[in-house]
Amino acid sequence: MRTVEIKEGAIDGILEDLLKRSPNNYTEYESTVKEILSDVRENRDQAVFSYTKKFDKAELTADNIEVTEQEIEEAYKEVDAGLLEIIRKSLRNIRDFHEKQRQNSWFDAQPDGTLLGQKVTPLNKVGVYVPGGKAVYPSSVLMNIVPAKVAKVPNIYMCTPPNAEGKVTATTLVAAKEAGVDRVFKCGGAQAIGAMAYGTESIPKVDKIVGPGNIFVALAKKAVYGHVSIDSIAGPSEILVIADETANAHYVAADLLSQAEHDELASAILVTTSKELAAKVEEEIEGYLKVLSRAEIIRKSLDNYGYILVTQDINEAVEVANAIASEHLEIVTKDPFYVMTKIQNAGAIFLGEYSSEPLGDYFAGPNHVLPTNGTAKFFSPLSVDDFIKKSSVIYYSREALEPVSEDIIKFATSEQLTAHANSIRVRFES
Repeated sequence: MRTVEIKEGAIDGILEDLLKRSPNNYTEYESTVKEILSDVRENRDQAVFSYTKKFDKAELTADNIEVTEQEIEEAYKEVDAGLLEIIRKSLRNIRDFHEKQRQNSWFDAQPDGTLLGQKVTPLNKVGVYVPGGKAVYPSSVLMNIVPAKVAKVPNIYMCTPPNAEGKVTATTLVAAKEAGVDRVFKCGGAQAIGAMAYGTESIPKVDKIVGPGNIFVALAKKAVYGHVSIDSIAGPSEILVIADETANAHYVAADLLSQAEHDELASAILVTTSKELAAKVEEEIEGYLKVLSRAEIIRKSLDNYGYILVTQDINEAVEVANAIASEHLEIVTKDPFYVMTKIQNAGAIFLGEYSSEPLGDYFAGPNHVLPTNGTAKFFSPLSVDDFIKKSSVIYYSREALEPVSEDIIKFATSEQLTAHANSIRVRFES
């Protein structure tokens, strides 16, 4: 990790470095993704079967592309009973948190004969993408399906790549079933995004696609945006820890590495007011690297995008954190709640030394699908809001419209939209 004392202009170079990890910078893959999407749009199922054979080595047909109830039953037999109970506990926490986000339609009627309101309607069809292969994340299955279920989306479909035998990972299937998925398809990569965006003979077209994936999935989601809605273009994982001299270096180092182990593009940043803590954390990291199983990935991640930033005071530390706008932000200071009030930009905020980032990943309840690459400045975590849409409702009686009719006519005329003005005028002609 690079240790940098924050001086004027230093943070700009760090931000530029971190933004190199954005999927928007991997334009060399865009032509490949475009070709796959075009093929799926034109040839539908046959294109999906062909790419699944090419990339996943699995033989798919219209008869076996959808996961059956029997396959789900078999998956339950493969999952450890203890893990199943943990999945269910986590699911309850996630559901309870997201229930509090639910919105209701509202209407405001006035004595003058006007009624204004907002009608809240769930999306009709949502597609959830779940990675396969070496990456098996039942926690992400829960985080993407549960808020859609709470929003009362009637049709929730999941796409995930099969192995060479045409099977889907057991824990993925069990988590999806527990969360309330309606249908599961054996399909991965950019071709799965295309299938959900355009529809094929076997896979229905959806209204929105959510869920993480590799660079091809991310670029495919970006390309189909407009045909469907998407949650976000997810970048590599990241954590930023604000710590002062009271922090436990052993804990801080462990938390930084919890994100660095994701992949070589992950970012782990410590922002501290204490040079002594900075040195201790570096020492602790070296100790952990001797025993952790993914030490090689962690070391490359830290070499590429790991920083220890030393600030003059806690206010400067907050400024740095707000500028970086990290996906995960831990505050391990003397008064973390006070520091939290000054934070403007973060995906999720963890307060105190016992609220480490994995608590949010797996169990606490708030969603772990979070904005990355500085987008926490304008994006929010995945929520029930992502699975609803809102319609404005307007009602005016004749008695309510008449007093304001001339105002509307004049406004429309000022914009030279005479048909707009006429639409109001004709209602009051003698």
